[in-house]
Amino acid sequence: MAVVEFEVEEHIARLTINRPKARNAMSPEVMVRLHDAWQEVRDSAAIRVAILTATGDKAFCSGADLALTAPLVTGARQVEDEWDERLLQILASDDGLFLINRDTVKPVIAAINGHAIAGGMELVFGCDIRVTVPDAKFGLQEVKWGLFPAGASTVRLPRQIPHAIAMELLLTGDLITAQRAHALGFVNHVVDASALMPTALGIARKIADNGPLAVSAIRRSARDCVGQTEAQALDTEAALAKSVIDSQDAIEGPRAFMEKRKPVFRGR
Repeated sequence: MAVVEFEVEEHIARLTINRPKARNAMSPEVMVRLHDAWQEVRDSAAIRVAILTATGDKAFCSGADLALTAPLVTGARQVEDEWDERLLQILASDDGLFLINRDTVKPVIAAINGHAIAGGMELVFGCDIRVTVPDAKFGLQEVKWGLFPAGASTVRLPRQIPHAIAMELLLTGDLITAQRAHALGFVNHVVDASALMPTALGIARKIADNGPLAVSAIRRSARDCVGQTEAQALDTEAALAKSVIDSQDAIEGPRAFMEKRKPVFRGR
């Protein structure tokens, strides 16, 4: 089986990290395969929403593989194969990494099957909606090893949970439970393992059934308006709203409502 499985069905892409024996740590191959899959999510008109999950019941992702990825990036390990070479090329480019500083455009749902720590936590930051199992723990432990959590942690965590709590987690390296993450609003749902994918798929189907242009524009507005003044944000919202109002989908939706049928959205 591939270290990253990728499948698309009914406008929903599913990406599964598949290295359970390594706690789904991101090797160079995992990172490159994720990069390629996210690029297809962004570019394919057949995909309207994506789910990111992993195999096993221990870890969603424990971060970068400290035996393979970290030494490669620091130069302590030389390039050994095509995955190493491609990862270094991606990191050296101006495009950035998906879910960190490169956007998928489409909504992403995290189906968190276990602990999300370090880079695994940073993957969760980049997801729009989060569903987790009760036993999962979350945190950024880089500081314990004298490292910097450079995957947008110091930018996004203080924006996604209360500032003082974010600072405590960043500076101590402590972990929090799924229940605490839910109470902080960091995750949407805490469900039993048997309900994890059904819950994520249920949310994904609702999103996939909606107008794709509207979904994309609403998501972009919510993200782009962060940090803008109210006047700037209103201008951003108005421009994105107009792009939807001028579309054929905006005609189809009300027409379907009046005709008491399900709308057929074409993304244009």
